[in-house]
This record gives sequence, C-alpha cells and structure tokens, in this order.
Amino acid sequence: MAELKTRENDGDVLAFLNAVPDESKRADALRMMAIMREVTGEEPRLWGDNIVGYGHYHYKYASGREGDWFLAGFSPRKANLTLYIIAGFEQFEELRARLGKHTVGKSCLYVKRLSDLDEATLRELIGRSVAHMRATNP
Repeated sequence: MAELKTRENDGDVLAFLNAVPDESKRADALRMMAIMREVTGEEPRLWGDNIVGYGHYHYKYASGREGDWFLAGFSPRKANLTLYIIAGFEQFEELRARLGKHTVGKSCLYVKRLSDLDEATLRELIGRSVAHMRATNP
C-alpha cells in the first residue's frame, strides 16, 4: 500500500507564508492563518511543503488503508487560495449560498481572494466542519 506523502512536519508556517511571492495572496494567507487558529482553537502546522493544517484525526477505510490528516487547512496556491473543508460540502449548502464567490471540489473550497467571501459565513463553515469531524472521528 502506498505511503501518504503529505504529512505533518516541523516546518516553519510563518516563514512559508511570508515567502508567498504575491503580496495580496500573502496577506490573505496570513489572515486565513489567524481565522483558522481562532475557529479551530488549534495551532497551525505545516503538512507537506505547502499546506497549513489545524488539528488532526485518524481515519481508517474499509479497505484497511489508514492514516492521519488535519481537521481543517489551507494552501496559498498560485491560482487560488485553497481551503480544505474536510467534512465536504453536502451538509453545508445553505452556508455556501451565503458565502460569496467560490468554487468547490470534494473537500476543497477555492477562492481568488478572501475579500470575495463573507467572513462570518466562512467562520461558521469552518467551525461546523471541524465540529463534524471531531464528532465522527473521536
């Protein structure tokens, strides 16, 4: 079975974010770091080379594959700020409707800039996702 490459490590989160070349993306990433810290109550940790994650949980699939992952996280990618909403979006459609300009993948929320989003709704979305993950993965 393949080993998961993205793992929590001791990398310097602030140095990573301060190295984001685009000034507005860097500012959004630093703001996102503060928002997620406040909402999750967890300290930011670097996962792999470019994901900032908060908290962790252990998963195990029916196939026998298991591992550890973060409860919520983000990455300042070149095209978008990618937010990892691990619970997915199926149960949060009413929040998505009020969130602002974004697109989604399975557990990824993509935004061009944080100012495109309603921050109170974003905080609620992160908080509810983390609460769901904690409740279903004790």
